[in-house]
Amino acid sequence: MSAAATALPVFARGLCDDAAVFPPGRAPLPEAVDRHRGHCSAAYRDLVGPLVLAAPALDELRPLVRPDDDLALAVTAPAGPGQLAGAVEAAATLPVRMVAAEVAVPGDVTEFFAELDRLEVPDVTVHVEVPRDERRPAVLAGLAERGLRAKFRTGGVSAELHPGEDELAAAVVAAVRADLPFKATAGLHHAIRNTDPETGFQQHGFLNLLLATDAALQGSDETAVAGLLARRDAAAIAAAVRGLGADRAETVRRSFVSFGTCSITEPLAELVDLDLIPAALAGGQGVNA
Repeated sequence: MSAAATALPVFARGLCDDAAVFPPGRAPLPEAVDRHRGHCSAAYRDLVGPLVLAAPALDELRPLVRPDDDLALAVTAPAGPGQLAGAVEAAATLPVRMVAAEVAVPGDVTEFFAELDRLEVPDVTVHVEVPRDERRPAVLAGLAERGLRAKFRTGGVSAELHPGEDELAAAVVAAVRADLPFKATAGLHHAIRNTDPETGFQQHGFLNLLLATDAALQGSDETAVAGLLARRDAAAIAAAVRGLGADRAETVRRSFVSFGTCSITEPLAELVDLDLIPAALAGGQGVNA
């Protein structure tokens, strides 16, 4: 089989950030690090983004990394910019590359950006988690002004943490209109919009979000974007993703840059089942992890 036949499509490259230690997976850190190494050497490695860790976990990471490691990390700072500063210092003493940071806005927006502006985080892509409240417009405006990226929460461990289609559509349209790249976190456990059979949670699909972003880039309004987020017809959604083509997919991915997942192999398997990536990529190291 030719290399082209087993290449990962543009829409999927770097799509899945490895958030194995976060709920609901909650993998122990040693296990998560070992699995991440396996993912990064597997046939599907181009699907995989950085290993996502909370800032306090960097101390626990120290005895787990090897001198020849080149782990790419995305570090979350739920306590705000002050926590990020400490994480940057800690990462600098480890054989890792801190390539991204995900910072929460714990309080006042003006104070948050003032503190963030004082930080020096060279070579680190900063995502700011956009609050799901009245602060959202001010946070989005601040990110656009500074050339930073947004992070949208798309689910969690309780029903109220899952935004509805209308809310997520409004966030996507606002980001696209402000030319703000964004990532998504939590809740995207499947490729297609679904109802979790155990919890009853209405879960967004990561392919729905991909197509919704494309629609927003094409000028669709919030109602049309919400309609795409709500669709559950897997075959039609897969056909629409294939129909994007490489150039359009690349444009979409500049906006929707990635999503965090506690399992790399579950989205991989679903993409194979939908005939969106070659089955040969699912073979080899780490597939059952």
